[in-house]
Amino acid sequence: MTLETFFEKFDKFADAPGAVGKMRELVLHLAFSGKLLPAGEPWPLKPLKSLAVKIGSGATPAGGKESYFTEGIPLIRSMNVHFAGFEPKGLVFLSDEQAKQLANVTVQPSDVLLNITGASIGRVTTAPPEMAGARVNQHVAIIRPIKELDAQFFAKFLASPAIQRMIDDIQVGATREALTKAMIEQFDIPLPPLAEQKRIVAKVDELMALCDRLEEQQLEREAQAGQLARASLARFADAPTPANLNLLFHSSFPISPSDLRKSMLTLAVQGKLVPFDTNVDEQAVGDHIEFQNGYAFKSEWFKPSGMRLCRNLNVSHGTLDWRESAFVDEKVAKEFERFALCEGDIVLSLDRPLIATGLKVARVRQVDLPCLLLQRVAKPVPKHAQLDLSYFMLWLNSSEFVDFIDPGRSNGVPHISTRQVQRLPFVLPPLAEQRRIAAKVSELMALVDELETQLAASRAAAEKLLSALVAELTGTTSRLPADS
Repeated sequence: MTLETFFEKFDKFADAPGAVGKMRELVLHLAFSGKLLPAGEPWPLKPLKSLAVKIGSGATPAGGKESYFTEGIPLIRSMNVHFAGFEPKGLVFLSDEQAKQLANVTVQPSDVLLNITGASIGRVTTAPPEMAGARVNQHVAIIRPIKELDAQFFAKFLASPAIQRMIDDIQVGATREALTKAMIEQFDIPLPPLAEQKRIVAKVDELMALCDRLEEQQLEREAQAGQLARASLARFADAPTPANLNLLFHSSFPISPSDLRKSMLTLAVQGKLVPFDTNVDEQAVGDHIEFQNGYAFKSEWFKPSGMRLCRNLNVSHGTLDWRESAFVDEKVAKEFERFALCEGDIVLSLDRPLIATGLKVARVRQVDLPCLLLQRVAKPVPKHAQLDLSYFMLWLNSSEFVDFIDPGRSNGVPHISTRQVQRLPFVLPPLAEQRRIAAKVSELMALVDELETQLAASRAAAEKLLSALVAELTGTTSRLPADS
């Protein structure tokens, strides 16, 4: 298979995570393993120290960001150095006096700029002509190659998967992410003839431009798919017929399963899945629900085993998560039996987990028992027999609750209160309708689960195909080095 054929097959593996990024990695991998163009003589490897007339980094002027100017001599920082090229956004400037102190790191056109510290370590590009005379700070190294080493060829080599993996490996176990001058000097650089370097650069640029076009097309398709998805959701909301439901599962565009679930729940409690009369007197949650708040068990009572406590960090999305558990002994548990939870109870987190990662409300299962309710977790208790807890669980997960609850703060921690919940508007259909709604949502959620499984299988198949094509092109049985 040729690389051109690989690009032609893009649609077959476009669903694979990061497909275009992997194509870019593949281009660089092939370029610097001698497989992108017909092979000539074997390339000698030479240490960078022998191929550069300058390797050095600069400094930040005294006073830090307060000492920068809005015009003057540019100071290049790590935020300006990207694989895709030089980024002028965020560029700062020095006075003539400040620049004089950094005269030894004056940038020349086509200098290679390499980030040597921090989270962006390894990012590399060449200096554009307009940056001639600029300076660099301590996070960026200037590497000025000899005339026998093309700067563009060298920069692309540093961006290749093998070198990026090597830079990552250098950091393993290090207390500080940094590339030193001594490390950089020892990089082994392939040195084909200069004319061959330039041909490789031209071919890489051609293929990277093709990657850019594929990425633009992919983004355009995703935008169109998003518009179709929103239109279909709106159409279903206006008329929740079986035909309009089928549109939500159309194969021509992806709808996020999480968006589907959210939409289903909201439509359900708005009376648009199973119609019910919503033109009733205004009611509030508190007309139908009261809350039992958990007890403030003292931390010194906590034991490594015994009766589990349901804390807000145990309340996950739909179920309880016991990976981090706290216990009290049986004597304490017996004294606070009134806080014992039962199968089918709903628990609502009132503190940080609700705000930080979305709504945290769960239904208690038999496997969760026995356990006791801790403070800042609330259990809704119906005031009468005409409220089905399964329906109320749907409402708690719908936008009718999530979008209208307004968290406050206590000692800097986001929280809600049960009083806030009780004041929210709430429409209660007849009990039989509640149960029909819960059954209908369960049926639809099964379809969403099926869709999610299909999407996961499609992505897995696309990723498998991508890996196989990469292996064929590179002559390996594994993924690119950067992915291993």
